[in-house]
Amino acid sequence: MELDTLRNLSVRENDPEIPVRVFGPYSAYVKRIENEYSVDITLRGDHFTIEGKKKDVDAAHHVLSQLVDKAERDQEITENTVDYLIRTEGTRERADFSTLEEKVLCYTTKGKPIRPKTYGQKKYLDAFENNDIVFGIGPAGTGKTYLAMAKAITSFKNDGVDRLILTRPAVEAGEKLGFLPGDLQEKVDPYLRPLYDALYDILGAENLQKNMEKGFIEVAPLAYMRGRTLENAYIILDEAQNTTPEQMKMFLTRFGQGSKMIVTGDVTQIDLPTGKKSGLKEAKRILEGVKGIKFITFEQNDVVRDKLVLRIIEAYDKDDRRKEMLIREKMESSGKEDRDDLD
Repeated sequence: MELDTLRNLSVRENDPEIPVRVFGPYSAYVKRIENEYSVDITLRGDHFTIEGKKKDVDAAHHVLSQLVDKAERDQEITENTVDYLIRTEGTRERADFSTLEEKVLCYTTKGKPIRPKTYGQKKYLDAFENNDIVFGIGPAGTGKTYLAMAKAITSFKNDGVDRLILTRPAVEAGEKLGFLPGDLQEKVDPYLRPLYDALYDILGAENLQKNMEKGFIEVAPLAYMRGRTLENAYIILDEAQNTTPEQMKMFLTRFGQGSKMIVTGDVTQIDLPTGKKSGLKEAKRILEGVKGIKFITFEQNDVVRDKLVLRIIEAYDKDDRRKEMLIREKMESSGKEDRDDLD
């Protein structure tokens, strides 16, 4: 039986803000750690004391030390930060924010730094440096589109490319384009709104409008890409799970000299008509392992949106597994009956 253990964690002296940020509002962050690992955490002078079973104390100590390190680096700490540290504790993705968040990609118009918050996001950003085409595949809330936009805008602002081209397939998710008011551009704009939102956040409305008028930034539905060769550009295809294999091939073959492509999508949210194959799924099957192309798959641990999003994803995944199990059981039962008939 493990004995109770005491372990101390020192913080920077003469800086009362460090413990305040680590404890969180109404001590919510420390309470979260205490409840998760069944430990008691107290602040004594310039150090935290953690008491509990050895295994639990060690885990809590690692999570708490990461929060202290973030606070001393003046980095943002949120409830999602604490949840991510707890989720990855004891896994191969065990978070070390001292290296994870040291690189700032760019800043929003409000001065907020954009940096990787999970190891999946870090692998994603690293892939941009060494590949011409990068696929980011994963659930909602993993930052795959936002980080792609931030990377593209950074390259554009630093004269890495001449223009940005952002596109999405205008697939009708249970609604009909024909019933929307306005001309064709006004009809497809709602499908492109998430791309505009990210552009506004990073570039600002005035800067965005000026670059769009000059033709340096183009936001258009996927159908507009046909017949073009896109050179010295950063090209992002979002919601790629809603492309057909033919559309995906058409898009990828627009690639021109000096360009980079980022393709993002979530294969669990396909809005194509029943029986239609997803171009994103087919691309992964056909292109994985091709030199210059990299596939990054985000996991549930990479969800950085509100933790309720993670619970929703987990609930749907659990239901999908249940359905798959019932289908397998039905097929096995049907196969057994067929064999019995032969006997």
